[in-house]
Amino acid sequence: MKKITLEDGSKIYCISKLEAQMLDTHVSAYLKNDIVINSKDTIIDVGANIGIFGHRILQQYKPEIIAFEPIDIIYKVLERNAKLSKNDKYKVYPYGISDKNEFVNLVYYPNCPSLSTSNPEIWNDKKQLLLAIKGSLEFAPKVWWWAKFIPVQFYSLIMYWMTRNSKYIKCELKTLSYVIEYNSLNKIDLLKIDCEGNELKVLNGIDEIHWSLIKQIVLEVHNINDRLNKIISILKKQDFKLKIEKEPTLKETDLFNIYAKRK
Repeated sequence: MKKITLEDGSKIYCISKLEAQMLDTHVSAYLKNDIVINSKDTIIDVGANIGIFGHRILQQYKPEIIAFEPIDIIYKVLERNAKLSKNDKYKVYPYGISDKNEFVNLVYYPNCPSLSTSNPEIWNDKKQLLLAIKGSLEFAPKVWWWAKFIPVQFYSLIMYWMTRNSKYIKCELKTLSYVIEYNSLNKIDLLKIDCEGNELKVLNGIDEIHWSLIKQIVLEVHNINDRLNKIISILKKQDFKLKIEKEPTLKETDLFNIYAKRK
């Protein structure tokens, strides 16, 4: 486990320093399009990874954060960062969120843990991953001064390195309705979902009686098998007002961010 100093001088534990820097750029996109956070809010972080989203939230506010990360190697870093925050309202759990309570095999990528997924088919399209690499280097963090010097011909080698030595890890998944009942939640002010292809199952795991508790949603969608339209349909049915955007780093990919607020 490593420790890195981010651009603003704050410190956080990580697995990969480069990935932590990119994740920091990535999560900043979630707090836009009229998404509002207050200090007494309850925030659910599905796909917390090492906890950079929670780290940034707690720099400005003091909400209750309930975060989930199913892969034990990543969870241990998340747990360490939660303790680093010194906030007893930052709760972390070693399981993921899906449409049923079960154990599944997730693919873990040790060179790029943020790609880890229960849906490895999302990375079968190598073109999409290459486009993501291209965008990440074009809009790289400031400290990546060297990114502009990497030739396009090297992108395939980067992709190979990112995905090599992958392995299956048995992980536990639970539904969001289970979480709501287990924690006796009476509101969710923000539901953030970034779980590498499992986002539709997360929404399908919310019982009808619990939808009214959710005020705002930010989620990343991997648009395979018409998943974007399916999610839009679910959220509109639940009376959310939507904004759909692409991050600059992912502008050429099939990844979208959805910002949903109750009307």
